[in-house]
Amino acid sequence: MFVPCDRGGGSASSDFKGFTLLMPAVSVGNVGQLATDLVISTLNMTKVGYFYTDCLVPMVGNNPYATAEENSMELSINAEVYSLPSKKLVVLQIRSPFIKNKYRPFCQTLLSWVKNSKCARVVLLSSSHAYQRDDEQLLGTPLRYLLTPDLEKAVGGLMQELNWKEMEKVAAYPGINDTEKVLHIPGGGITKLLYTESCSEGIQMAVLLKFCSEGDNIPDAFALVNYLNEWLQLIKSEGDNSTDTSSQWKIPSSWRLLFGNGLPPALF
Repeated sequence: MFVPCDRGGGSASSDFKGFTLLMPAVSVGNVGQLATDLVISTLNMTKVGYFYTDCLVPMVGNNPYATAEENSMELSINAEVYSLPSKKLVVLQIRSPFIKNKYRPFCQTLLSWVKNSKCARVVLLSSSHAYQRDDEQLLGTPLRYLLTPDLEKAVGGLMQELNWKEMEKVAAYPGINDTEKVLHIPGGGITKLLYTESCSEGIQMAVLLKFCSEGDNIPDAFALVNYLNEWLQLIKSEGDNSTDTSSQWKIPSSWRLLFGNGLPPALF
C-alpha cells in the first residue's frame, strides 16, 4: 500500500486523480527500471512516499538521485513513489526483485491502489528476451506496445499515427498448431499478469517494451524512454528531430556504480 512521506507536503496525498502512473517491470536487463530512473532524474521529481509491500525483496541504500553531498545520505528502499503535479505524473520505482509466488498478490495490491488513488492510466515499462522472438518479431523495430481495451479506445489512433508496432501474439504450440495464438513475453516478469489483470479490471494500461539481452542495457533504457517520450512528450527535443532526445535525459549519479568499482591498480 502507499505510505506518504512528510517531505512530499500536500502532494503526498494518496489522491492522484487524473495522473498517469509510470512504473517498471522487473524484467530482462532491468531496462524498465533504468528508463524510469532517467525520467525521475531528468524531471527532478519529488519523492512523496513509499509502496509498502511484502512481495519484494527488502532493500535499502543511499539516494540514487543525489545531486550534492547534503542529499546523498538520504535513504531509499525497494519501492518508492515520486510525483510531478505540473505534468500530472506519478512514478513508482521498483528496485528489487519479487519474492517467489508473490506476483499475483502484488498485482492485486497495485491495481487496488490505482483505483483508490484515481489514476487515469498506468504505463508499464518492460523488456523481453531478444533471443526468444519469432520470425515476425525479428522484423523492424525492437520496440513494442500493448494497450488494454479501455485505453485502446482513447489512444489507439495515436499509436497508429506514431507508426508503433503492437506486440504480436505467437503460436501456442509452434510446429503443432500455429493457428492458436497467445501473448508471450519471456523475461518480462509481471508484465503479462499485470496486463491481463488490468484488462479484466477495466483499467487503462499501456505496456511499452523492448526486446533485448542481458549486458550493458543503458542504450536499451535510452531507446525505451525515447519511445515513451514520443507519446507522452515529457521533454521536448532541442533539435529538428523530435524523436531523438537522448542527450537531454539526465543520468542519475547512482549509474556511476552500475558495473561496480574499477579494477584495483594493485593487480597490475
